[in-house]
Amino acid sequence: MMRYIFTLIPILVSCSLFGQEQKLTSGGKLKPEQANMDIRHYTISLDVNPAQKSINGYTTIDLIVGKPTHVLLFDLLDSLNVSQVLVNNKKVPFEYKDNLIRINTANELPAGKANVKVVYGGKPHVARRPPWDDGFIWTRDSTGHPWMAITAEGTGGKLYFPCKDHPSDEPNEGVNLIITVPKEMVVAGPGLLQSVKKHGETTTFHWKTNYTINNYSILFNAGDYTVATRPYTTCDGHNVPIQFYVLNEHKDKAPHFLDIFVKTIREQEKYFGEYPWAKEKIGMVETPHLGMEHQSMVAYGNKFKYAKIGGEDYDWLMHHEFGHEWWGNKVTAKDWADYWIHEGICTFGDALYIKEFEGNDAYIQHWKQASVTFQNKIPIVMGKDIDEESAYNGDIYGKGAFFMHTLCYVIGDSVFYPAVRKFATSPKYTYDNLVVTDDVEQFFSQESGRNLKPLFDLYLRSVNKLGIHVKALPGNKYAISLENISMPLPLDITTDAGTKRMVIDSKGILLTSKTAPVIDKDCYYLKKLIIE
Repeated sequence: MMRYIFTLIPILVSCSLFGQEQKLTSGGKLKPEQANMDIRHYTISLDVNPAQKSINGYTTIDLIVGKPTHVLLFDLLDSLNVSQVLVNNKKVPFEYKDNLIRINTANELPAGKANVKVVYGGKPHVARRPPWDDGFIWTRDSTGHPWMAITAEGTGGKLYFPCKDHPSDEPNEGVNLIITVPKEMVVAGPGLLQSVKKHGETTTFHWKTNYTINNYSILFNAGDYTVATRPYTTCDGHNVPIQFYVLNEHKDKAPHFLDIFVKTIREQEKYFGEYPWAKEKIGMVETPHLGMEHQSMVAYGNKFKYAKIGGEDYDWLMHHEFGHEWWGNKVTAKDWADYWIHEGICTFGDALYIKEFEGNDAYIQHWKQASVTFQNKIPIVMGKDIDEESAYNGDIYGKGAFFMHTLCYVIGDSVFYPAVRKFATSPKYTYDNLVVTDDVEQFFSQESGRNLKPLFDLYLRSVNKLGIHVKALPGNKYAISLENISMPLPLDITTDAGTKRMVIDSKGILLTSKTAPVIDKDCYYLKKLIIE
């Protein structure tokens, strides 16, 4: 998610500098009426009028009702107008207020499959400062062509279509997006393009994905696009097209952009496994906002501004948002309380690019610089049933990433890197199967053969730093022990004899050195030294 800024590659500066002007949010405690619904598929069919800044059409929702009910409940921002609701092709009464559509059926709806169609339209909420807040963006490119985009991560899909707006439920059978725009516009969406139909002054684009997709990735962008393509063979040998929907005015920049993109894809696959949507496409679209991780059509608005990593051009925005194809889109938290799984692990992946192309010394230097940027005012994981607005803070990026850096050090490279890849490729934790922090903790504990709960608790569920007590004793001796964690940890200690990795616990060790020991010189821990 691109609601943050890096000073360079990729040191976090808190998004609290920007703030959100509206408290539109998603998730939280799941409503009982919605807990009874399992969403299977959405079809969203809309006419988009950039001149009027309006949308009109319908959404159909295929779902499974868990137990018989008279009530169905869907989220939709009440800035729109709902004219009709049908359940299983029959008109039903409904109430639309407080951003909810409440459907009360006269006859009890039995358990099993159901279909709901909502006909609606109007002027959707407009983003004031995208992507730091959500909404539609209506603008023009520098040549005067209309250009529109949507950002919806914080608010959710209810921004423009009726849905069950909760991270715990995704449409397992995918989505159809049927979007009609003025003829001079091209629509970019998730999945595969099924058809393009011209109707005089308008054109209809039909996009379809068969994959499970998170709620806020169900959207589209439209503009004066041309499609720059390139074939790609994944690490598992599957052929997948790369498609970059770039503004015509910038099409000359596409070849070099794709060169950088291919390098990014290869590096991410090395650590996290095959690109997740290999049956469809690798997609990226130029947007008027900075960027967002929309599944198989990542939003890119960094304006082709490149830094240098390993002497070659690198785009941090491209790399981070594309990393969310694994962390956020394929591996998805079922509760916003576990937001760090998306942002922290993805940001850790950004640091791996430095390690890959500039080496370990640059990687270590990155973490030394990053470690002083965390606010550390509230825990990264604050319980359960948290809404997006409450869960969101800058530390889910940087501190969450640093936790992965620490975890790697604690369990060792030979265990950690295969485990990360295994987690990102396991059916148990991906696609339809959503995860929470406990899943991550238990998985790495199993892979390492150690109980890692104390480490997870310290970094993710508290704001404490690792306390390391160093006591000087007569005869050039030093007693070194851990203060606030109930597990032994490796620790690099530099003495007059050099640097040695030792295992320390609360009982501590005693060592001899003519010089004061330097603890954790390469910054593998967020720590507080207690010297006496």
